[in-house]
Amino acid sequence: MRHGNSGRKLNRTASHRKAMFANMAASLITHEQIVTTLPKAKEIRPIVERLVTLGKRGDLHARRQAISQIKDQDAVRKLFDAIASRYATRNGGYLRIMKAGYRQGDNAALAVVEFVERDVDAKGAADKARVAAEAAAAEAA
Repeated sequence: MRHGNSGRKLNRTASHRKAMFANMAASLITHEQIVTTLPKAKEIRPIVERLVTLGKRGDLHARRQAISQIKDQDAVRKLFDAIASRYATRNGGYLRIMKAGYRQGDNAALAVVEFVERDVDAKGAADKARVAAEAAAAEAA
């Protein structure tokens, strides 16, 4: 019986699921918008909303809890500095899930997960900075 066992298994082991959600949460915080399948989107929402609430708390213990969950210190820094202050007056409901059609290869339902008041320039900014740094390093060499 499944009494009290909430959440989808998503055809993965527990450790794989935990690592996948940590990576998805870090990507969502970094880029402020990701595209994934609809069941994964519905499962990531409570995880990230809990992390934003930790960010709003802002103390050292909350920061350590967030780092232990998503394992990406840059994402936690952005969460606590930029995102938490953006939602300081909002009581929950930080994410939006929009259906985005079906994937070409396997017809899986896709969804766009994004922060409600997201920074439009954040999507791809980390990748652009990395490419610019690599270009500068190659030019210097």
